[in-house]
Amino acid sequence: MTPSTLSALSPLDGRYAGKVAALRPLLSEFGLMHRRVQVEVEWFIALSDAGFSEFKPLSEAGRGLLRGLVVRFSEADAQAIKDIEKTTNHDVKAVEYWLKSRIAGTAELEAAGEFIHFACTSEDINNTSHALMLQAARDEVMLPAIDRIADKLAGMAHEFAATPMLSRTHGQTASPTTVGKEIANVVARLRNARARIAAVQPLAKMNGAVGNYNAHLSAWPEHDWEAHARKVVEEQLGLTFNPYTIQIEPHDWMAELFDAFTRTNTILIDWSRDVWGYISLGYFKQKTKAGEIGSSTMPHKVNPIDFENAEGNFGLASALLTHLSQKLPVSRWQRDLTDSTVLRNMGVALGYALLGCDSLSRGLDKLELNEAALAADLDAAWEVLAEPIQTVMRRYALPNPYERLKELTRGKGITREAMQQFVATLEIPEAEKTRLLALTPGSYTGSAAELARRI
Repeated sequence: MTPSTLSALSPLDGRYAGKVAALRPLLSEFGLMHRRVQVEVEWFIALSDAGFSEFKPLSEAGRGLLRGLVVRFSEADAQAIKDIEKTTNHDVKAVEYWLKSRIAGTAELEAAGEFIHFACTSEDINNTSHALMLQAARDEVMLPAIDRIADKLAGMAHEFAATPMLSRTHGQTASPTTVGKEIANVVARLRNARARIAAVQPLAKMNGAVGNYNAHLSAWPEHDWEAHARKVVEEQLGLTFNPYTIQIEPHDWMAELFDAFTRTNTILIDWSRDVWGYISLGYFKQKTKAGEIGSSTMPHKVNPIDFENAEGNFGLASALLTHLSQKLPVSRWQRDLTDSTVLRNMGVALGYALLGCDSLSRGLDKLELNEAALAADLDAAWEVLAEPIQTVMRRYALPNPYERLKELTRGKGITREAMQQFVATLEIPEAEKTRLLALTPGSYTGSAAELARRI
C-alpha cells in the first residue's frame, strides 16, 4: 500500500495525525537529528573556547554559521543526514559527517573539522538530545495541554460552586456536595500532578565512553574536563549536569518524568469516568452537532465518546510510559542498546497523552449542566438528612441517635414529611429544631461552595 494517513500503522500518524502535530517536530526522528546537530555544534564551539593552542576561539561569523545550521535545520537537512546513514549505518556518525560537509569551504571551520565530535561517544550526543527533546515537548506542548484542562475545570468549579448535587459513595446516595466542589477536587489533584511534571530536572552527561573522560584526558590531561562538560550541559544547553554515569546517562530522571505523566493520566482517567457516569445520570447534557450520529441504529443517542476516547488514550499512554520508566534505568553493565530502541517511542507515549487531553478538552466544551435532573435527584433523597439530624441529636445527648435514624431510614425511601415529623418529636432547643426543619438535601452541602470558589 502507498503510505498515507489511511495506511499508517499508528493512528497517531493516521486518523489522529493533526491532533498530535505539535509533538512531531520535537519527538520525531527529525527532532532527534535537530537536537544532535545542536549538541554537536555547542560542543564544538565550547572546545574552541577551552584555551587550547591547537583550537583558537571561533570568530563571531564562524559561530553564527554553526548556530545558523541549528536554527534553520530543515527536513531536507534531516534527509541528507539519513542519506549519509545509508553508508555509515550509524546515525550519530552521519550527523558528524553532515556537519563537516556543511562547513566545507569555510577555511576557519574546515581547519578545525576534526574537533567536531571530539572525544565524544555517541551517547554524549544522544542523551543530551533526548533531554532537550523531552524538555521542549514537556514545556511547549504537554504542560500547556494540561493547563488548558485545569483552567477549564477551574472555571467550571467557580461557575457551579453553589449548584447542589447528590453524592454517591459506593454508588449509593450520600451527603450532598456541589458540582463545583467535585470539579475543584479534580483541579487540586491535577495542579499537584502538573507541578510534579514541571519539577523534574532533565539531566545530561558528556563524559565519554564509560563516564570517566578517558579519551578527553588522553589528549589534554591538564584540562578540567568535568567543568568543561558541565558548562556545555548547563550554560549552553540549559540542562542539569550529571557527573556520575556509565556510558549512558542512567535515565532515572526520565523514569521520574514518565511516572509523573502516568499519575496525571490516572487522574484524568478517573475524571473521564466520573463525567461519563454523570452524563449517564443526566446531570450533564451534551451539546449536539448537526450531522453527527451517536448510534447506527438508535437515533436518539448522544454518546459520551470524547470521554471514552480520553480514557482509552490516557490508558495507552500510561502503558507505554510505564514500560519506559521501568526499562530505561536498567542497562547491562556499562551499556546495551535496549534503551535506544525504546526511546524512539517517547513521541508515541506522549502522543497518546496529548490525544487524551484533546479528547477530554473537546468533551468538556460540549457539557451543559442539567440542574433539573440534579434537583430531582436531591428531592428524592431525603434520607441523606439522617446524618445531620443524628449529629445534632448527639450534640444534645439524646439517646441512641444513630440507631434511631438507622431504623427510620436504612434501605427505605423517606419523604420530606416523614423526616420533618421525626424532627418535630426531638427534645432539642426550638432554634435547633427550626434549623433542622428548614434543612433540605439541596441546602445540606457544608462548605462545598466556599471550597469550590477558593480553587
